[in-house]
Amino acid sequence: MKKLSAFLVAALLLEFGGQAVRQVTGFELFPALDSVAFAAEEKKRRKTRRVPNISEMTYRKFAQVQELMDLKEYDAALEVLVEMERRSRRYNGNELGQVFSMFAVIMWSKEDNAGTIHYYEKVLEQGDDISEGLEHGTMYSLAQLYFVEEKYQRSLDMMVRWLRVKEDFGDDPGPNPRYFMGQVYYAMKDYPGATEQIEIAIAMAEARDMVPIKENWWQLLRFLYFEQDNWDRVLEILQVLVRDYPKRDYWVQLAGVYGQEGHEREQMLAMEVAHAGGFLDRERDVLNYGGLLMQEEVPYRAAKWILEGFDDELIESTAKNLQSLGQAYQIAQDVDDAIPVLEEAGTLSDDGEIFSRLSQLYLEKDQYKKCTDAADNALEKGVDREYNTEIVLGMCLFNRDRLTQARKTFVTARRHARADKNESVERICNQWITYIDRDRIRRDQLAKAEADFVG
Repeated sequence: MKKLSAFLVAALLLEFGGQAVRQVTGFELFPALDSVAFAAEEKKRRKTRRVPNISEMTYRKFAQVQELMDLKEYDAALEVLVEMERRSRRYNGNELGQVFSMFAVIMWSKEDNAGTIHYYEKVLEQGDDISEGLEHGTMYSLAQLYFVEEKYQRSLDMMVRWLRVKEDFGDDPGPNPRYFMGQVYYAMKDYPGATEQIEIAIAMAEARDMVPIKENWWQLLRFLYFEQDNWDRVLEILQVLVRDYPKRDYWVQLAGVYGQEGHEREQMLAMEVAHAGGFLDRERDVLNYGGLLMQEEVPYRAAKWILEGFDDELIESTAKNLQSLGQAYQIAQDVDDAIPVLEEAGTLSDDGEIFSRLSQLYLEKDQYKKCTDAADNALEKGVDREYNTEIVLGMCLFNRDRLTQARKTFVTARRHARADKNESVERICNQWITYIDRDRIRRDQLAKAEADFVG
């Protein structure tokens, strides 16, 4: 059997373990054993720790175990390791550290997290008898495993210990461990702690020109500031995301936060850019953009955009959606286009609000019969503040020369306005009632005068 050096055995073992953790947890690990851990970077490191030698007999045992592990014959490999553990007094701390590390890898392959943790902890119990590389890799792996097992405080404690050791050893751990610590704090719902660690990670990455910063880092940081109601920072992060990772959700969220914070102009511009980029591909996007266009007093563009949404089948032909299109036409003073849209919307609606709006448009167009029908439909289906619709109905009836019906309608509207304590509408109703009464007197006088003249 080919002899393996202690360095190679340890490297194979710990690198295998690091890959396993990476595959299962999805975390970006520092490998449990990195070649850098054994490099002689004298400017950064203190003197390498001197550890006990591994005997030739132990080399052979390690080679046997490693061969069995390569063949995935883990039970057979365990039998060898169990025998070695049983005779642990024969081995020095460095040898035992390798034994327990191999145990941990096999436990991990068997999805035995508790066993993996147990043996990695036994590796660290060997103290200065194990190499710095083995110690550092084991500590980092343990921190990951504690996290997987939801032992969050132990994970953080191990990471703090690991960082201290790395700093003492002259290593630059980079930003990834800080991001991992941020994830641990997040899992503990300690959002300020998580925010601090991820901000450190991003600052470190930017200092090393590791740009663009990973998308999921920004995503988590955005969520953390959102939970802390720090909207200025949320906006800053969304601005980064739309720049580096332009997507529909980020643009829509950016516009939404601008609107929430009272930055209507910026909200509109964000939606304009999203529209130009083809990101507004959902019904609510189209309608929200149309609403903003109406708010910015460009209703014709709003109507055009919403109609395009209908044509592209992005918008469903519901009463509410048709009403939005009709409203855009109405605000744009395009009554002829507004009427047929609102007629269709009215037939689909369960309430009478759309018919009420239609009655006003018919009144503007001097289509008094249609105005009367629409107002009657509105009142039959039910509307809020019915006196507004009743006033329109009364005016249409008056123009159709239905004075008795018109007067009754205004009386009813006055009663409803009085109940709602709306003095302005009540006053308008009184004026119409008075006008109708006077007009009747005038008409009676004219009729009498004409009859006297003829007689």
